[in-house]
This record gives sequence, C-alpha cells and structure tokens, in this order.
Amino acid sequence: MSETSSTFIAKSKIKAADLEHRRKINFNIGRYNAVVPKGKEQFADVHLVRERAKNIKWRAIETLDQQLEEFEMNFTKRGGKVIWAENTEQAIEEILKICKEKNCKTLVKSKSMVTEEIHLNKALQANGIDSVETDLGEYIQQLDDEPPYHIVTPAMHKSKEDVAKLFNQKLGTPLNYTPQQLTLKAREILREKYVTAEVGVTGANFIISDIGGIAVTENEGNARLSCAFPKTHIAIVGIEKMIPSITDLGLFWPLLSTFGTGQKVTVYNTIVTGPRQEGEVDGPEEMYVILLDNGRTNILKNPKQRESLYCIRCGACLNACPVYKNIGGHAYGVTYSGPIGSVITPNLQSMADYKHLSYASSLCGNCTEVCAVKINLHELLLENRKESVEEGLAPFSEKMAWKMWKIASLKRGFMNLGNGKLKNKVVNGLFKGWKENRSDLDFSQKTFNEMWKERYKK
Repeated sequence: MSETSSTFIAKSKIKAADLEHRRKINFNIGRYNAVVPKGKEQFADVHLVRERAKNIKWRAIETLDQQLEEFEMNFTKRGGKVIWAENTEQAIEEILKICKEKNCKTLVKSKSMVTEEIHLNKALQANGIDSVETDLGEYIQQLDDEPPYHIVTPAMHKSKEDVAKLFNQKLGTPLNYTPQQLTLKAREILREKYVTAEVGVTGANFIISDIGGIAVTENEGNARLSCAFPKTHIAIVGIEKMIPSITDLGLFWPLLSTFGTGQKVTVYNTIVTGPRQEGEVDGPEEMYVILLDNGRTNILKNPKQRESLYCIRCGACLNACPVYKNIGGHAYGVTYSGPIGSVITPNLQSMADYKHLSYASSLCGNCTEVCAVKINLHELLLENRKESVEEGLAPFSEKMAWKMWKIASLKRGFMNLGNGKLKNKVVNGLFKGWKENRSDLDFSQKTFNEMWKERYKK
C-alpha cells in the first residue's frame, strides 16, 4: 500500500465518523440541491443542452493542438503574451520571472484550482511575495492555512460560527459578527490589496480560440479587480479549458452556473482578450496567459480517458457523490477531489500513488447522471482500475482473490456449496484486509439458483 493510500484511509476513517462534519456538508449540499432544479428550468431540454456541450468539448479536445495555436495567434495580435508550461516547475519559474521583472511585493489572486494544482502561493511566499486570495471562500481557507475543500465552494465544510471564530483569531473581529459583517471586514482588507498589488493572477473557466481570449465567471467581482487593477495580469489555465468559439459561451455560461451553484447565470461574466489597448482607460499594461499541460497530454493520448478533459469544473459530481459527502474534500489529499478528481489524478500524477482513489467509489453512477457535459465518470473509474491492474499494481493476494471469485462465479456448483453462514465465515475470515475498513460481507442463506429450483421444481 502506498503512503498516499494509507493517508487517505486514515483521514477517511476520521471524517466518516465525524457527525458534525457530515451535518455541515449535508446542510450546504442540501441548499445546493434545493436550487439546482430551479436553475435547470431555463433550459427547454436540459439533456439536449448537456449533449450539445459534450459535443463542443469533444470537438475542442479532438482538435486541441489547432485550437491552442489559433488562440495564441489571436491573443498575441492584441499584445498579449503566451507561455507554454509543460509542468509545475516551468509554470512557477515563469511566474517568478515575471514577478521579479515587475519588482512584485504583493500579488492578488482570484479563485483558481490550477494555481492550487501547482501550489503557487507556497512558491510565491518562499520568494518573499505576499500572495493574497481574493475570493472570500479562498481567503477564509488561506487564513486557516487549509487548501480548498471543494472545487467550487472552497470553505463548504465551515459553518458561519467557524468563520466568525477564525476571523476573531486572525483579524480580531468580535465573535458575534454576522456573515455580512465578516464579509465587509474581508472586503475592507482586500480592497487595499487590489490597489497596491503589482501583479494580479487569475485562472480561466474557458479559453476561446477564435477571438484569442479567456472567459472568467464569478459571483464576487474579485477576478475582475485582480486582472484590472494591477499593471500586470497573469492568467494560468489548463489546456483542456478550450472552447472553439465565443458563441459557445451562450451555452456554457448558463450550464456552468446552473450545475455549479443553481443560478441561471453568475453575477459577473468577463471576457479578456489582452492588455489595455490604445484609447482604453482601464486594464493591465501587460497580460500573460500560461497554458499548462502538467500531465494533461497523458490523458489526451489515452483514447478512453480523454473524455475526462471535457470537464468544466462545475462540481456537480462532488455534490452527488456518497463517498465525498461522507469523507469530505480534504481526505482525498489532492487538488481535485470527488469523482472527477478520482478519475484524473492517477493520470495527471501517478497511477501507482493514486490508484486507490478510483476504488473509493460505490460505482452508483450518480456522478455520471449529474455531470453537466455527460462524462461517463463511473466507467472511467472502472477503466482506471483496469489500467492499474494491467500496469501490475494489484498485489498478489488481490489477484488470487478475484481469480477464486471468477472460478466460483462461472461454476454454479461451486456457488451452491455451503450455506450463507459458512460462506460468511470463510470470506470474512480469509479477506481480513478487505473488511478492515468495510462491513462484513453477508451472503444469502441460499443462492438465487437454489431458490429458483425450489420454487419451480416439479
């Protein structure tokens, strides 16, 4: 068992037994579940919309090399600069280089999972740069020195009382402050950071090839401030965020907001196509887009796993997953948690270290059912399991157990040997590793075949 797997099991044990944690998550996901059906009402046929979105992402991913080149050509026409980063190290190196050129002391950053993926804040702080999260949820997590809990709602696991206590400890606010008062305090601090920061960093929800722009969707306006106030704007984007045309946003923006938060459309939707142009009164003097691979081409070259690159990071699969709702986002120990994280992480990082995530699933298919772009997530989890076995990562005991199960399943006589009590005793006593973190297997006293024969014997 790998170290990451052992850590995952240990954290999962604690969280699964934490009833207060489960109460908070069920409360927040319950509010999400209450509003999503209302958001879906804007679509005449939500299944057709999802199918069309999937087809657009299919086209974008199948022609990704051409789309990226078209984006670069159109973006640089307006004075923007494109940087290609193969991995985390290259991305960090380029960002630090830009910050050094601009003599950057303070950097403001909007919510971005790809910056979490490359651990940008840690790298900036190690180089004497104050990196400030400006999304309220991310800011709360930064104050608490925790990574995001959820890809859409970073502080989902915290109650308003938890946040009030945190602000009291870190910012000196009274313990009885309301959520509105806490928000105003955060705004007061962050507004000052926007006007003093030399560099602003954002992610992007979509890259648009035909206009050479990035699209950002948000509810707080912090991304707009992060890219407009500082003189230098850096957007860090995974290459899979590509869509072919600006007209596709008419489909993707409502889809993302509905499946992400239950809104018909988010409050702020912004398209940025480069630095400030002649005659324009605001915007950055320089703009860079860093196109990050970091293992994505490993997924791209896998015909079956390629579908996972269609993901628009709405978070719907996390909210639907019974495993996620029991163990929470931090137990996964990776940037992308839940079903989509369990699919892509072994392929982005290492199958040997993260294959256990693909087994942390009930395979109920609820993730596939709710996916905004109809990714067959539960099938991809099975594909990960298959690939891990083909790579020789399954232990000998596991191979032998499944071989015995196969033999027994293919021969009716073997399945009918012994009653349920005997089978329970043998299986639960033999596979101690299996039942260590699971309930005992409980076999029926009679097999279906035996019951069928008794019912219809003449």
